[in-house]
Amino acid sequence: MKHRSFFWFFLPTGLAMLLFIAMPIVSVIIQSLYAPHESVLITVENCGPFGCTEETTIDQEATRALEEAKPLGRFVGLDIYRDRGHLAFAELREAWQSGQGIRGVIDTLGNLPFYRAITFTLVFTFTVTPSLIVLGLLIALAVNSLHRHLKGLMIFFSLLPMIVTPLIGSLILFWMIDSRGILGTALQSIFENPDLSLKASSELTWLVLIIYGIWHSAPFAFVVFYAGLQTLPSDQLEAARIDGATRWQQVRYVVIPHLMPLVTFVALIQLMDNFRIFEPIVGFNASAHATSLSWIIFNDLAGETRQLSAAATTSVLTIIGVAILLSPVLVRTWREYRGSYR
Repeated sequence: MKHRSFFWFFLPTGLAMLLFIAMPIVSVIIQSLYAPHESVLITVENCGPFGCTEETTIDQEATRALEEAKPLGRFVGLDIYRDRGHLAFAELREAWQSGQGIRGVIDTLGNLPFYRAITFTLVFTFTVTPSLIVLGLLIALAVNSLHRHLKGLMIFFSLLPMIVTPLIGSLILFWMIDSRGILGTALQSIFENPDLSLKASSELTWLVLIIYGIWHSAPFAFVVFYAGLQTLPSDQLEAARIDGATRWQQVRYVVIPHLMPLVTFVALIQLMDNFRIFEPIVGFNASAHATSLSWIIFNDLAGETRQLSAAATTSVLTIIGVAILLSPVLVRTWREYRGSYR
């Protein structure tokens, strides 16, 4: 394709990416460097027969005029990134200098909201992503080996978790694991403990969220891998069978190498999707035990006092985190692409 033709072909997509991706990211970065204006205070001294008293009030007109003159707020640079609600450099430095060393830093990290959120986000991402890839591949292999009259029915049931809205699906599972739900009652009967509750423990809450994440996202991997299996050359499998390869050897040396580009694709999509986990935390009402970066952004924007700068800062840190997560996969893909054209 000629450069001129490619330019006009890519122009609509490029403009859309500029308007809906690049410009919002730049706007968020700029907002993260500004903090809300401090209220303009007026101190009035009232004197009477029994002495003088001072009364401090907010000058609403002056505060409003300041906000209209500088709508972004006051420039603070990277101060919001360093505060206690985000990277908390001062708190970590104080913990390190207290003499407790690494142990003190770890204990401090457990008490900081940003680090608690990123810990759960990373655990969820690196547990759910490989698990759903393996589960999706197993389902695809199982369905592909069925009789053609049964494939349609099994594909339908395998896609049901993906059809259910994430928030609705998490609410349904939340009700099921409740002490009055079917799963909660069953576990109490099995362990003979009427006080057992999956929602009372942070570890069990994390486990339930991870199981839900795998259950909800595995159908996507299944669809991609099942489509890839339809393009698998039959002569390669036939040659492997003639050579005496077992079923496992056929999968390992023929099927998996053929599906590796799709594995990379699914990993990229799911890493981005799992890193922004939000709906299950809201549906499970699990914010007391598990929070994510997306939940922190939502919490900063909720209520009457919207903390736009704090939400923007967390958004920027989330974008950086996603870029770091995706960089190994993107570098590997780029190397394979360059190697294939040499």
